[in-house]
Amino acid sequence: MNKSILWTAMLGFASIYSHAQVNNKKIPVKSTYEIKSTDSPEDIIWKAVHVVPTANQYQALKNEFIAFIHFGPNTFTKMEWGNGMEDPQVFDLKTLDTDQWCEAMKAAGMKKVIITVKHHDGFVLWQSRYTKHGIMSSGFRGGQGDVLKDLTASCQKYGLKLGIYLSPADLFQIESPDGLYGNLSEYMQRIIPREVAGRPFKNKTKFNFKVDDYNEYFLNQLFELLTEYGPVHEVWFDGAHPKRKGGQTYNYNAWRELIKKLAPEAVVFGKEGIRWCGNESGNTRSTEWNVIPYQEDPAILQNFSDLMDEDLGSREKLFKGKFLHYQPAETNTSIREGWFYRDDTHQKVRSTDDVFDIYERSVGGNSTFLLNIPPNREGKFSPEDVKVLHEVGSRIKETYGHNLLRGAKGSKETLDDNLESFTVLSDKSPELIYTTPKAIKINRFVIQEAVSTHGERVEKHALDAWIDGKWEEIAQATNVGYKRILRFPEITADKFRIRVLASRATPIISQVSAHYAPGRPPQLVFNRSIDGMVAIDPMKSEFGWNPHGEDILKNLNINYQIHYTLDGSQPTEQSPVYKQQIYVKGGQIKAVAISADKLIGAVAEETIGIAKKLGQILDFTSEDPKHSAKMAFDADPKTYWQSNNDGATQHISIDLGQQYNLTAFSYTPQKEHGNGMMAKGILKISNDGKNWNEVERFEFGNLINDPTKRTHRFSKNIQARYIQVESTEITGGGKLLTIAELDFIEQ
Repeated sequence: MNKSILWTAMLGFASIYSHAQVNNKKIPVKSTYEIKSTDSPEDIIWKAVHVVPTANQYQALKNEFIAFIHFGPNTFTKMEWGNGMEDPQVFDLKTLDTDQWCEAMKAAGMKKVIITVKHHDGFVLWQSRYTKHGIMSSGFRGGQGDVLKDLTASCQKYGLKLGIYLSPADLFQIESPDGLYGNLSEYMQRIIPREVAGRPFKNKTKFNFKVDDYNEYFLNQLFELLTEYGPVHEVWFDGAHPKRKGGQTYNYNAWRELIKKLAPEAVVFGKEGIRWCGNESGNTRSTEWNVIPYQEDPAILQNFSDLMDEDLGSREKLFKGKFLHYQPAETNTSIREGWFYRDDTHQKVRSTDDVFDIYERSVGGNSTFLLNIPPNREGKFSPEDVKVLHEVGSRIKETYGHNLLRGAKGSKETLDDNLESFTVLSDKSPELIYTTPKAIKINRFVIQEAVSTHGERVEKHALDAWIDGKWEEIAQATNVGYKRILRFPEITADKFRIRVLASRATPIISQVSAHYAPGRPPQLVFNRSIDGMVAIDPMKSEFGWNPHGEDILKNLNINYQIHYTLDGSQPTEQSPVYKQQIYVKGGQIKAVAISADKLIGAVAEETIGIAKKLGQILDFTSEDPKHSAKMAFDADPKTYWQSNNDGATQHISIDLGQQYNLTAFSYTPQKEHGNGMMAKGILKISNDGKNWNEVERFEFGNLINDPTKRTHRFSKNIQARYIQVESTEITGGGKLLTIAELDFIEQ
């Protein structure tokens, strides 16, 4: 028999005690538990269910959908990572409209924005006292501009929380002759902040830390950010290191103390507060536990590694830990190809369907969705990005704005929109049943555990509907945590049942809701054969999160036609109808699915390279027997060429079969493992396939975290039949080279 309990105590602190008991043990809930050598497996699991988020972590979870802003010199140089030696005048900003940013983010349903106030290049977007490498040395507003100040005001105007990204890596401080990073300076007691004549702080708090020059510099800038802007609700530390120098280390214990004192409401990303999801492509785990094991106490840990394994918090993992710690993930990706704005012509923008899908998988998979929207060179979000944000916000409201179980018979505490109330399920029959006044049509079901007071408990659950006089299972998943969104083909019923199939302790459910997402025409994908024939098909999910066929949901009960264009124009109902594979010589193809009731799907587009039927491989550095060189040019991105360990400089030469007027080439990295991706290289051409001349150098950033197809556009058209692609740098300092596919694009 279900028991209902209303929890009225203050959330997230160690003084709270759970009332559900196992073996008559009663222990407090807290954010970290140490595992003793005498603890049995049962003791460890009992501790795990008493690990709960801190008050700050819980608020961060409730934000659900938040924004990232990457803005700086890279916006103007079109690079993903700068080198630190850019002239600040490169940041040629004339106008800035942070109100427009916040209006669009608010419309999307976002609750917080995190801005890169200093990326790896060291350029700062605020009026810092401690460097001239930043906006104060640009022409923006005569050197008096302050992007962070503008954004702070806009956040307050639109009711958004503010977060700051301050890169620990700093190429300006590394590369400058008098740079502080890695200068081998002495660790000594230093007062933070260091006073600067003419610019006193209103906040008179003082810190005394034993640190070196670079840590002092970093702490001084943190002090500025946390006392003169905000309030700040998240501090984001990137773990990337484009370059190191002098054995530089970071004194995170000092950073931690300063942040806790000056920004008591902030969570820290990349440290003990929030962790990275493990990729930058919007991928989500099928089971995302937020209670995970550590070998050292996270409260005093200096260095946090990236957690990229598929399984982080299963029982088997917990048993191997020395500490159990609550640490939610952020699923971060960009609305555009790359973190920084490049252009509105070639830089692809995610569709509304794609962003909404990631929203459901991440927020509905026990994590927070962090979506990057890079401002353009006019200091605004581009129109296509704004359109997607507004459409996503509308779709979230349309789908999740109303609980279709409202008025149903069932646990009142799970239907009251109050996350602090909950229902304790029966250990013998852990289930919840809801009966609606009349039959409802649904294809989404949301379940939330009382994680703030009782931790994560459910390990496996199922959803049933009463259909034709009997229960039918319509969805099944593993854990629940803060929130689980179940997606399934639409059904109509008036009675629903949640069954907990496995749990670490008595299941305690906080909220339940049912929803309907209207069917939509599918997203489309292009598949091209080696002879140039193109098939246009509904997109299948790449993420493996959808065990019940959710990746084809958009096709169910929707009659649609596919229309396409080959001239770069937007496809409409008047465009040719796709009926069978079509021959595409090369260039841009666009396609869209339009339903019988005129609902228009997302436009798919791709720049197609030359047909590969006439091409052949001339020579190559080496090849693995299972991954031959011909696989780099076989029109199949699932296969790939892999060389042997021959070093950073390797090549492959191709005879295209005839001369072409080329404008660009594309490199598709393999996704089977993370090795061998081509970070930098040289393109060469030849008249005879033997004597080669360099024509272009290229660079692809951030491949390890986002191994997607990259395109290098030539500075001028290239007339060529014989092409050689030579790597000069492989990601991670690797020695073997892998290429899934090379494509050469004709004018």
